[in-house]
Amino acid sequence: MEILSIALCDSAADYNGKLCILGAFDTIAARELPAVHPFCALAIRFISRLGDEGKHQLNVRLIDSDGRDVLPVNAVKIDFTLPRIPENTFFVSNNCVLNLQGLVLPAVSQYSFDVYVDGTIVARLPMQVIKQEQIKQVS
Repeated sequence: MEILSIALCDSAADYNGKLCILGAFDTIAARELPAVHPFCALAIRFISRLGDEGKHQLNVRLIDSDGRDVLPVNAVKIDFTLPRIPENTFFVSNNCVLNLQGLVLPAVSQYSFDVYVDGTIVARLPMQVIKQEQIKQVS
């Protein structure tokens, strides 16, 4: 398997085999901490080739800059089976959309979404939480 793309976004969908991504981002500016992001999605597109067929497991970990898990361990764990590649086909594209609700980010820090397939890390997507400065309005 080969990861073609991974994005943190406002929303994503698989539409007839096409991965539709809306509002990709990598930074959350928080007014207060912990920051709670109400809804986002992790969109992953990968290809499978001859020999990839069979049962697999996808795990996603969200870790902070010290390597600590932010999400509960095994919170995002998906078992899936890839079919045999059709004859006269070089690869098959696959989409995975993980919707995340109420994502709690405890501190200003760099984080990363680490994607594992069958226990091996296949992608790392950095994300950061920064402090948003309040703008005082003058009347």
